[in-house]
This record gives sequence, C-alpha cells and structure tokens, in this order.
Amino acid sequence: MALHESGEDYLEAVLVLRQERGIVRSIDVAQHLGFSKPSVSRAVSILKASGYLTMEKDGRLELTPEGEQNAQRELQECMSSIELLRLSQTMLFYVVTEI
Repeated sequence: MALHESGEDYLEAVLVLRQERGIVRSIDVAQHLGFSKPSVSRAVSILKASGYLTMEKDGRLELTPEGEQNAQRELQECMSSIELLRLSQTMLFYVVTEI
C-alpha cells in the first residue's frame, strides 16, 4: 500500500520519539504532532494494517522494518531541508552584509 505524506509524518514522529524516549505510545505521538488521540488511533490502525507499525500488548508502538525504512528516509529528507534553509540563511547574511 502506498504511504501518504501524513503517514510518513506519523512514522517519523514514532522514530524521533523512540530516539528521545525509548518507548513510544499513541498519546506521545498525539502530543508530539498536536493531534487528537482519536486521530492518532485511526492513523495507527491504518499504519498497522499496512504493515508499517505494530502495537505491543502494553501499548508500545514499534516500527516494522518497512516502517523504519520509510521513517528514516523521511527524517533524512527533513534534515536535508533544514540544512538547505540554514545554508540559504548564511548566504543571505553574506549578501546583505556586502551591500
């Protein structure tokens, strides 16, 4: 199943939260993204059915290998965009100070 941008955002959130906290639950994702718990629960259900996430009996969310790959790719793209913005800011600063 094709993964939409919103699904990629959820996977990236799980990855980032796992790196920060170790354990990720739906409520953590809801707070991180600023979404309601019902919205996150629906998205988690879709991502589970699509094979990107699993939910352990204690409520922990885990990325499947495919989910991990997508989350890593999305995070890398985000970091690349941030780096481009920083570079653009630096270049703009030098242009402005030359004037």
